Amino acid sequence: MTDPAIVLSPAPRFNPALKRALNDILGGSAASVLTVTFGLSYSLLIFAGPLSPYLSYGITATFVSSAVLAVVIGLGSSLPFAIAAPDSSTAAVTGILAASVVERIETANLQASLLSPILITLGLSTVLTGLVLCGLGLTRLGRAIRYVPYPVVGGFLGATGLLIALGAIRVITNHPLQFATLPRFADHTILLELGAACAMALVLYLTWHRSRSPFGLPIILVGGVLTAHLAFWITGVSFDDARALGWTFQPPPQATFMLPWHTDDLARYPWFAIPDLIGNVVAVIFVTAASTLFNTTGIEVATHREANLERELNVTGAANILTGLLGGYPGCSSISRSLLNYSSGGRGRLSGLTVAALSLLMLAVAPELLGFIPKFVLGGLLLYLGADQLHKWIIESRKRLSKLEYLSLIAIIAIIVIWGFVPGILIGVVIGCATFAFSAARVESIKYSFDGSEYRSSLDRSRDDQDVLLAHGGKIRGLNLQSYLFFGSANRLYQHVKRLLQEHPECRYLLFDFKLVTGVDSSAAYSFAQIKRSAHDLGVELILVHLSAAAEKVLRSSDFVGEGVTIVPELDRALEWCENELIAQHQELAREEASLRDWFTGILGSEADADELIRRCQRLEVEAGDVIVQAGDPADSMHFILEGRVGIMVPADDDRTTRVRSLGRYTTIGEMGLVSNTPRSATIQAEVDSVLYVLNTHQFDAIKAEDPALSHKLLTYFVSVMAERLKFANRTIAVLRR
Repeated sequence: MTDPAIVLSPAPRFNPALKRALNDILGGSAASVLTVTFGLSYSLLIFAGPLSPYLSYGITATFVSSAVLAVVIGLGSSLPFAIAAPDSSTAAVTGILAASVVERIETANLQASLLSPILITLGLSTVLTGLVLCGLGLTRLGRAIRYVPYPVVGGFLGATGLLIALGAIRVITNHPLQFATLPRFADHTILLELGAACAMALVLYLTWHRSRSPFGLPIILVGGVLTAHLAFWITGVSFDDARALGWTFQPPPQATFMLPWHTDDLARYPWFAIPDLIGNVVAVIFVTAASTLFNTTGIEVATHREANLERELNVTGAANILTGLLGGYPGCSSISRSLLNYSSGGRGRLSGLTVAALSLLMLAVAPELLGFIPKFVLGGLLLYLGADQLHKWIIESRKRLSKLEYLSLIAIIAIIVIWGFVPGILIGVVIGCATFAFSAARVESIKYSFDGSEYRSSLDRSRDDQDVLLAHGGKIRGLNLQSYLFFGSANRLYQHVKRLLQEHPECRYLLFDFKLVTGVDSSAAYSFAQIKRSAHDLGVELILVHLSAAAEKVLRSSDFVGEGVTIVPELDRALEWCENELIAQHQELAREEASLRDWFTGILGSEADADELIRRCQRLEVEAGDVIVQAGDPADSMHFILEGRVGIMVPADDDRTTRVRSLGRYTTIGEMGLVSNTPRSATIQAEVDSVLYVLNTHQFDAIKAEDPALSHKLLTYFVSVMAERLKFANRTIAVLRR
C-alpha cells in the first residue's frame, strides 16, 4: 500500500530565482557572442595601418571597455536587461580620431611611440564624452537631441557606415582607399582578398542578416575560417606563406593592460594638435549621445518598456568616464545585443555581468585566436556592418523622407566623408536651426479641445439619448489640430495626450481633427506611434478626421494607421459614430453600473462614495484565458471582479502553472500590492469571460489626497478581506495537520 505521506507531499519546484538567474546567464552568453565578435573587428578598425603593431593594446582597450560598459550600465540602467558595449558608430568615429592623431604626429615628424598618445587621446575623449553625457542627463538637456532633424542624424550615422566600410578595406589590404593608393589595388592578391571579403559580407547578408540567430554569426565566421584554411591546403599554400602574403593577421602578443596616465607620457603628448582634433572629439561625443538616445528608444519600442532617458544618460556617462580612465573608448547600450538577451529570456542585471565576465576572459584568448583568422573574415564582417548601416540610412530612409530631407541627408554624408566631421556638424546645425526656426514660427499645434457633452453631431436625438450623452459625453474627447506637425510639436502633442488620458481615465474615444494641419513630417510619426501605444493600453479608440493623403502616407509608413485607429472624412460623421457607440454601450452598461453601485454601496456604506469609486475605476473586459497581470510585474493596480471568474496561477514544473485559488464575482484581487507597492507574486488569468473594474495607483493616490474618508473606508475593506482570507488559510492548515 502506498504511504499517504508520499502521495500528499508536493512535487519539488524549480526555484524561480534560480530560473531567472539561469535565463539571465543564457541571455548574457548569447549577447556575449556578438560582443566578442564585434569587439575583435572594432579593434582592427581602430588599430589599423601604422597602429597595427599595437593591436594587442587595442584588443585590451576593446574588451576592457566592453566589460566596464556592460557592468556599469547593466547595474544602473532603467532597462535591467540592457547590454552595453562599443557600438559600430562609436567605433567608427573613434577610429577617425585615432587616425587623425597619427596623421598629426607623422606630420610633425615626432619620433616618439604612437601608443601612448593614442591611448591618452582615447582616454581623454572618452572621459569628456562621459562628462557631457552626465551633463545632459543632470540638466535634462538630453531630450534636446529629439529636436535634431531626422536627416541630420541620418547623415551622421550614414557617414559612419561608409567610414566603417572604408576602414574594412584598410584592414583587409593594409592600404587606405584613396586616389594616391589606387594603383596598389591592382595587385592580384589584394583583389582576391577583397573578393573574399565581399563574398563573406554577402554570406552574412543572405544568412545571419535575415535570421539573427544568436549563434548564427559565430558559426558563419568559424565556417569562413575553416573554408580559408581548407583552400590554403588545397592550393598548397602553407600557413606561414598565407601570413606572408597578407591573407592572415600577424599574431599579436598577449593582450597587455596599460594605463595611459604616466607623467612622462603626458609631458610628451602632442598638445599642439588639440585644436585640430576638436572637431573629431565633438563627433565622438555627438555620435555617442545620439546612439545612446536612439538605441534606448529602439529598445523601448521593441520591448514595450519605457526607459528613463535622463538616467540612461547619467549611467552611460559614468560608464564612459570609468572606461576612459582605464584607457578604453566610448560605447553605449546596444539594440542588437539587448534584444538578443531579451529574446533569450534575460530580464535581469545578471546578463550584463555575464557579458562583462566573458569580455575579460577574451583578454587571454583573443590574441592567439586572431592569429588564425584570415583578414577577409573579420574584414567581411566590417564590410557587412558598414553596408547594412548605409542601406538603412540611404535606401530605407528614402521611404520615410521627403525629397528635400533626403537630399539633405545625402549632402551631410558626402560632406563628412570628404571634408570631415567639423563641416558636417556645421551643416547639420544650420539645417537643424533652419528647420526649427521655420517650424517654431508657427502657432501651437492644438487650436482647441472639446468633449462629447459640450460639442455634438448635428443629428437630432431623443431626450433619453441626450441625457446619456450629457452624462457620459466625457468619454468622447477631441483635439482640433493646426499648423505643421514636426518632431518638436508632435512630441508636445504626445505629452498633452498623455496628461489628458491620465486626467480623464473615462475617455474611450479620442478624435484628432487634421483640418487645419498643413503637413506632417516623418519624425512626427514616432510621436503618433507613442500616442497609439498609450491609447491602446487604456482601451481608447483613436479617430482621425480630415486627414490629407500626404499626412496619411507619412503615418502609414510608421504603421500608425491600423488596428485601434479609424479614419473618418468629416468631424460631424465621426462624432455621430462615437455617440452611437456610446448610446449602445450605455444600454448594457446601465444595468452593469447599477449592479456595481449596489456592490460598492454595500462595501462603503454610501452611494456617494460608491459613485466616486466608480468614477475612479476603469472598466476592463477580458476573455477566457487572457492574462490580466503577470507575476513579477509592478503592482500598480487592484481589480474588482464584477462578472466572471479569475484564477491565481503560480509556476510549476516543466514551465507549467498551477492554480492556487479562484475568485468569482463580487471579489477583489491585488489590494495588498496596491498598498505595499511590491511586485506581483502570482499571475492572474481569466478562467471565463469576465468584467473587472481596475483601480490604479494614480487614482488611489488621488483618493488618498482628495477624499480621506473614502480612502479610510477602502483600507478598512482591504483589511477585512485579508482577515477573511487569513482565517480561511488557518482553517485549511488545521485540517491538513489532522
